[in-house]
Amino acid sequence: MKQLMLGNQAVARGLYEAGCRVVSSYPGTPSTEISEFVSTYEEVYAEWAPNEKVACEVALGASFGGARSFCAMKHVGLNVAADPLFTASYTGVNGGFIIGVADDQGMHSSQNEQDSRHYAVSAKLPLVEPADSQECVDYVKAAYEISETYDTPVIFRTCTRVAHSQSIVELSERMERPLKTYEKNPKKYVMMPGNAIGRHVFVEERMRRLAEFAETTPLNRVEMNDPKIGIVTAGICYQYVKEAFPDASILKLGLINPLPVKLIADFAAKVEKLYVVEELDPVIETHLRVHNIPVAGGKELTGLLGELSQRKVAAAFGKAVPAPEGFGEPVPVRPPVLCPGCPHRGLFYTLGKLKVMVSGDIGCYTLGAMPPLGAMDTTICMGASISGLHGFNTARGGDSAEKSVAVIGDSTFMHSGITGLIDITYNRGNSTVIVLDNSITGMTGHQQNPTTGLTLKNQPTPQVSIEKICEAAGVKRIRVVDPNELQELEAVIKEELAADEPSVIIARRPCALLKYVKHNPPLAIDQDKCKNCKMCMKIGCPAISATSGKVVIDDTLCVGCDLCKKMCGFGAIKSTAEVAK
Repeated sequence: MKQLMLGNQAVARGLYEAGCRVVSSYPGTPSTEISEFVSTYEEVYAEWAPNEKVACEVALGASFGGARSFCAMKHVGLNVAADPLFTASYTGVNGGFIIGVADDQGMHSSQNEQDSRHYAVSAKLPLVEPADSQECVDYVKAAYEISETYDTPVIFRTCTRVAHSQSIVELSERMERPLKTYEKNPKKYVMMPGNAIGRHVFVEERMRRLAEFAETTPLNRVEMNDPKIGIVTAGICYQYVKEAFPDASILKLGLINPLPVKLIADFAAKVEKLYVVEELDPVIETHLRVHNIPVAGGKELTGLLGELSQRKVAAAFGKAVPAPEGFGEPVPVRPPVLCPGCPHRGLFYTLGKLKVMVSGDIGCYTLGAMPPLGAMDTTICMGASISGLHGFNTARGGDSAEKSVAVIGDSTFMHSGITGLIDITYNRGNSTVIVLDNSITGMTGHQQNPTTGLTLKNQPTPQVSIEKICEAAGVKRIRVVDPNELQELEAVIKEELAADEPSVIIARRPCALLKYVKHNPPLAIDQDKCKNCKMCMKIGCPAISATSGKVVIDDTLCVGCDLCKKMCGFGAIKSTAEVAK
């Protein structure tokens, strides 16, 4: 049977068909849907871990236990998981173990666009990269075979376009894999220095054998056509090359680390000019140049930045590209904004009003940096808001603590914020941390986390208390406030900033998009009372706009959160029913 599938859905299908038993992941666009789809298969245990390091360790432990296992994350999540990743290269596996990582070329939802292929090279691990949904299924199965044949974890790299585009997949039945026997083997699994020295020898020998495998594996294939142009490529770039140059000869690489040498050299000998097309860094191109395989063009044509496309590839080679068809009229710019009714809006308005330095974090609340709120000074990585604020205040002295806060979401606090908070209390710091508890992992599409009381499979589970975590970390001043109660919120923030000890404010209000959240009727503006002061527009709600010199509320967007009503000093914002009278 055939089915149209997203790339992420196809990865999940591949895991199911390959007999995977254990999946542990942390949500991160563009990888999130892999775990969501795989959780629908009863035969596969699937969980959200608190962070990517834990997810990698859970999956590795399942491999030691004899199961085929998998963990998924986005490219920056691989940074978090790097510690177990590098050591897992030495321990090897028992059951097959795959680390799925989705890169985000173009930074559609990321703070950088790092190239995860470097991790495979550095950790000395094989890496496979599919180009469409069918290959997502096939390459998962191939990765497990590689993992178990060569006693190695395998990195499975996708990207935004492969993860979120659809193509046809041929479905197969699940192949059940019995648990492999676990045998106590400290020399393999206990990575103290004496054992690790011996395992390093194994890793180098394994890479030598994998390099031989790279020369013959069907994951790497030659498509000979016109010999005038030969292009070496991989992943989504293969699709771009096929569309831009349908008659060119192509060497499509599916196993990206280790790369073949003889296969590429033989291909190069059959074409007049050899090019490399790859996104981000010149990983493949560097390999060719190191082995003295002549390259007519690579990064000097396609560049180091952002995504490629069919048009960009064609233009890079000097091929005439017709101008894209327009829409006939200008398309309005739609920058990302906090949703109508977002519980973070009142908090960021208040922080901006108080003119405090805001050490920010990763989440939908990062949009608080956008105008007109403009209430974010720094954003680095998951959890950095708290530890970064501690460093900021330590460097600048006690007075800075009276004018600075850290903001972090509930899921991010569980991910990596707790250790930063402990650092503040343990080292006698004085900083104010605001946990934006919207009762869900919002940015990646409403995934459960340890504070929500539900698992990935929506099974009830103990709900981790943010208050008790903070108390156990040594924080004595813990306040809970509704961020839509602006007067109380402002008073609480001022009190905690003035305190001479660490404090945590939990701004608790559920995400407006959660299905169980009931909205009030939309609001409207009584134009007879409106003074056009535009105070209501300072909160940056997309439901409020100025049209023909008048401020209006779009009743198709408004969720009746009343925040704008509290901003109005003239009583001009009322329910639609009141305005209609």
